[in-house]
Formats: sequence, C-alpha cells, structure tokens
Amino acid sequence: MARWYAALVAVVVLLVAAPPALASGPDNRPARLVWMPAGDGIFSVDADGKTVRYRSCSVDTGRVYNPGMRVTDGVAVGRISYEGQSFRFRVPLVGRSTGTLEIGRRRLTGPTVTSPQPPVNPALGRRLQPLTAKLRAIVDAAPVTAGVSVRDLSGRFGDQQISVSGRFRPKAASLIKLWVLVELMRRIDCGQARYTDTVLVLPSDVVGGTGELQHEDFPQDVTLFRLAQYMIKYSDNTATNVLIDYLGGFDPVNALIDSMNQRETVLARKMLQPAPPENFTSPDDVISLLGAVHDGDVLGRVNRDLMLSFMLEQTLNNKIPAALPSGVPVAHKTGELPDVSHDVGYYLIPGTEVAVAFLTSGLETDGAETVRELARAVYDYLGTPPPVGGLPITGAPVRTLAWSGSALVVLGCGLVLVFRRRASRTGI
Repeated sequence: MARWYAALVAVVVLLVAAPPALASGPDNRPARLVWMPAGDGIFSVDADGKTVRYRSCSVDTGRVYNPGMRVTDGVAVGRISYEGQSFRFRVPLVGRSTGTLEIGRRRLTGPTVTSPQPPVNPALGRRLQPLTAKLRAIVDAAPVTAGVSVRDLSGRFGDQQISVSGRFRPKAASLIKLWVLVELMRRIDCGQARYTDTVLVLPSDVVGGTGELQHEDFPQDVTLFRLAQYMIKYSDNTATNVLIDYLGGFDPVNALIDSMNQRETVLARKMLQPAPPENFTSPDDVISLLGAVHDGDVLGRVNRDLMLSFMLEQTLNNKIPAALPSGVPVAHKTGELPDVSHDVGYYLIPGTEVAVAFLTSGLETDGAETVRELARAVYDYLGTPPPVGGLPITGAPVRTLAWSGSALVVLGCGLVLVFRRRASRTGI
C-alpha cells in the first residue's frame, strides 16, 4: 500500500512539473504579427510587411524594412544593422514559442507573443468557448455597437482567449491612459526616472473633466508617483496630459504600441483637446496589453504589481464592479465620452483570474448598461463549478498559486502603503 501511494505521489509531482502543452497558434495558423520580450527591450516582427523593430532602454531602431527576411515553416529569420550594430533574429510566428535575437555577441531569448495568444491547453480552452455565444447574444441585442475580449489568466480554461468583434475600433477615451502608464513604468524600470522625481505643473496645464488635480493650487511640483496614481485612480486628465509631455509627447507612447504590434491603437491627442485627430483602440489590443502586463512581458514585477494596485484603487466603479457581487476584487480602468463607454481590467478571483475588455460606441448611458450586462455574463460563467474531478494538474495553475488574486490585492496595497510612507517623508 505504501509503495502504491508513493508511486502515485511521484506521478503527481511529475505532472505538476511538466510544462503545459502548446497550441500551434491561434486557429492553428502562424501569426503575421509577433513580438517578444528581449532583455530589457521588445523585439517585434511584421512578417507581411517584412519589418522589425527593437526598442529597449538604450536603443530604438524604429520600424526597419528587412527585405531579406525569410519566413519558412512558420519561422521568421533575418538580419538588420542599426548604427553599426548587427541584429540577427529567429522568431517563430507562433505564440508561446521561443524566439531568439542576437545583438552582436549578445544572445537574447523570449516567449513569442501574438494577439490573441494561443491557449496553453486547447482542451481546457474549449471549456471557455460557450461563453462566446452568450456574449454575442448580448452584443447583438445591445442598443450600441460593442466589442468584447476575455482572456483566462488562471489556467482553469487553459489561458484561452475569446472575442466578439475583438477588432472593433472605437474612440479610446481614457483607456489610452493605460499605455501612458506602461510607458512611464518602463522608463522607471530602465532607471531613467524615479517616482520621487517631480514635474512643475502650471495653471495652463490644468484641464477639466475627471480628476482631482484640477481642484488644487498651481504652479506646484508634483511627483511622478502621484501623477501616475491619479491618472488611473481618478482618471485624472490633468495628470495624463502632464505625463504625456513629460514622456516627450505622443511618439514614445505610440512607439510602445507599435513595438507590441497593436495596430488598432493610437495616441493622437491629449485629454479634452479638440478632435480630430482622435485616440482609438480595440478589445483585442487592450487584452494584448493587459495580458503582457500580467505575464511580466513588458514590466518588472514591482511595477507590474503597482499598476494592478492603481487599478484596484479605481474610484469610477459604476460599470464592472457595479455588475458583480460586492467584494469581488476588480482591478480596472474605465473610459467615457458622450458617445462611448468602456471598462477593462482584471477579475482577480483566486483560481479564476481573467482579463476582460468591454468597449462600446453609442450613447454613453446605453453603453454603460451594455458593459454591465457583459461583465455579469462573464462573472456568472466563471462561477460555474469546475469539471467533475476538479481541475487538471498543469503548469498554469501552479503559476496561479504564486500570483493569485488575493496575493495581488495584498501586495498591491502593500506597495501603495510603502510609497505613501515614503511620501510623508519626501513630500510626494
């Protein structure tokens, strides 16, 4: 009996340690747009346009045409030169594969990222597919135009992504602030800025709409930490515009977007400035960003968790949180204009974490109601019991145990407390 029990334990240990099976790609086809984290940078490939881009803490090649790129058996291979430096790459056009970038004598590897990412376990992923029909029914019956993307982050559904009109491209409204935040955090990860650094905010910088800074007296020096926090927590338009200027305008944020091959997203104007031009995004691009943040592909661990803590503090809670039972941890970011209403973020339900993006175009009040219906439909589907026999043992749930929703809540709030204690000493 003891030997039989020991053998069973050994099998379980081997199953837990084994890596999850990979799908060959979305719809079992190689993607044409792929990027990968490479050292402190991002390397992106456009196989159709035969262009690449490498953007790191110290180098940005811009979008470079590579006519000699070869695509064979779903793998892009090529070489470019930039400022006398040689860049060689071998990048599979399949999500979750391993790509290679050689910069001179340095060899960098990373997981390839597509939009959407293929599931780590297609069999488990199929269990999320019935939710698509439920969401499509709501979208079809809605008085507004809507798009939805949902991505499992827990492993319960094999890290599957589903979408209804995932490339629907409405005005981004305040969702564009997520990309501004990630670009700022990447700069801090690079050591090029610190949260205690200050920016002089002038009366001419102050704009209305959402936010708290507009009620303060200016000029005053405001720390990067408070600007970043207010931009998400209060959706502060003044803080956003100041950070866009601090980063160097639209180009650095759009460079981040381009390096992640998010083709429906653009930052073209500041908050409350007349349009056109306009800011745009899509459900799939939002999920691409949220997934990359969650997976640690674009931010270091501290900034990844700090971003989630800012989203947990969100004060505009009349959409996703209003649709869910009280106490469900939601880290999210809203976006509103008279003709759009969005809410995106994470359900941080331990063991069932997901990223969600609900975007609408039409009368704002109708859009908000549609978002609430979609948000509740996702929650109700996730609340169904797991298959008989419990969750299968794969690599993904092991990762989730390390980064459960409750752990993120505790860690995120702890980080905010640390920065607030520093603030009391340094005048943040």
